[in-house]
Amino acid sequence: MTGRVDGKVCIVTGGAMGLGEADCRLFAKEGGKVIIADIVDDKGQALANEIGAEYVHLDVTQEDAWIALMGHVKSTYGKLNVLVNNAGIAGGGHVENTTEELWRRVNAVSADATFYGMKHAIPLMRDSGELCSIINMSSIAGIAGTPYVFAYAAAKGAVRLMSKAAAVHCAQNGDKIRVNSVHPGAIETPMTTGVHPPESSAPEPDEISQRIMEYRMGSRMGEPNDIAYGVLYLASDESKYTNGAELIIDNTVTVTEGVVA
Repeated sequence: MTGRVDGKVCIVTGGAMGLGEADCRLFAKEGGKVIIADIVDDKGQALANEIGAEYVHLDVTQEDAWIALMGHVKSTYGKLNVLVNNAGIAGGGHVENTTEELWRRVNAVSADATFYGMKHAIPLMRDSGELCSIINMSSIAGIAGTPYVFAYAAAKGAVRLMSKAAAVHCAQNGDKIRVNSVHPGAIETPMTTGVHPPESSAPEPDEISQRIMEYRMGSRMGEPNDIAYGVLYLASDESKYTNGAELIIDNTVTVTEGVVA
């Protein structure tokens, strides 16, 4: 019995840990040829050695690095089937106190990198003639108002709509390439546990705890695999008619009345 992505060449950015690591592990388990792209070289290489994947150093904010990666994939594997634009960072700050530095850094890693990845993956995917899939990691912050991560919300909103625009482009061009976005809720990863509001705007600890409880509305925090299985579905041919969609995995947060993430 073959795996769900058997023989597919799969790139996962930010693949060394968190959601990306979970994706890489599942892809490898399901028969994929996995390329872990990250800047955390020690963790990325260790994971590659463990699951039988390849690790490449990739600064997703640099278009030249993407061009070089696609050249490497073409010469080494001859094709590309799956791209997961997973790399992302977040930082605390509302619309009034978000710095220009934070704004540009967060948008570079999420929005700019997703653009570069799609731009340079699509021609290589098209040449394969096979069913291909681009999965862009957005967030519920790209759907609902999230005041304390203003730059992150803007970046993830951009990812959401550029995914739809690229999906329509590929469909109208007759390509066998699907583009979808994934919108996780609160998942326990190094990124989510490291986000704090700036000191100038931080509520008191008791107030933060109360907001978290209101946000969760009795829901537990998710685990990386809760998202990774959704990504696996979109990467596989099982989702061949799913294109331009947004997969929300948040245990009701975005549909619960009165909840602001």
